[in-house]
Amino acid sequence: MRHLWAALAALAMIVVTAGSVQADEGLHHFSRPDVAALGFPFSEAVRHGDTLYLSGVIGTQAGKAEVVPGGIGPETEATMEHIRAVLAAHGLGFGNLVKCTAFLADMAEWPQFNDVYACYFENGVFPARSAFGVSGLALGARLELECVAAFDDAS
Repeated sequence: MRHLWAALAALAMIVVTAGSVQADEGLHHFSRPDVAALGFPFSEAVRHGDTLYLSGVIGTQAGKAEVVPGGIGPETEATMEHIRAVLAAHGLGFGNLVKCTAFLADMAEWPQFNDVYACYFENGVFPARSAFGVSGLALGARLELECVAAFDDAS
């Protein structure tokens, strides 16, 4: 019985340090503390088995519900850095992404988005991707990017 309590205590420490992780029938919900504090009704990511589903990410200033200034270039950088942080919290990187879906407020900005996006992947190896032009995004963002990542055997 003592081992069971020790295991439960260790699990509780993992949950607390990982940042708002909950287990529900094999699902693990994750939000970084600064994002959870904003009070939006979604998890940054949900893990099910060997797959991590990331919510749509926009280029906000860290810990704030405000889009970074400067347009599509800075927004894409901020978006990719948020994605990097979520992946890193799970021991993953951009090489683990298998699919991304980009939503752009103006498809004319697609080339600028691509210029920044491409810099985050090594050796020209990219995840599968779709891109859509949309009529509006949260907080007036120019870009929202949602991704799916896979854990490899070592993760």
